[in-house]
Amino acid sequence: MKQSEILIKPILTEKANAQQESLRKYAFKVARKANKLEIKKAVEDFYGVSVVDVNTSVVPGKNKTRYTKAGFLKGQKPAYKKALVTVAEGETIDLYANI
Repeated sequence: MKQSEILIKPILTEKANAQQESLRKYAFKVARKANKLEIKKAVEDFYGVSVVDVNTSVVPGKNKTRYTKAGFLKGQKPAYKKALVTVAEGETIDLYANI
């Protein structure tokens, strides 16, 4: 798997921002087939930091319903894999530089 395909996008939520400041953990949406070693190498190469730890979890898709003129429409959001990457002491990743 190519390194450009591993990291899909960073997760920018209030909880993720709080973890960045206090625990040096950064959240990323990653490819479902990527393992921890591939994620570690991709983050180190792309952001130029040393990674201490990688935790992964698969976030299940949520059921969504919507009421329209035609009645209720039911669907499901897709599941995705999330990686929490802990960087070394004193290093940071600037996620807002490209926005």
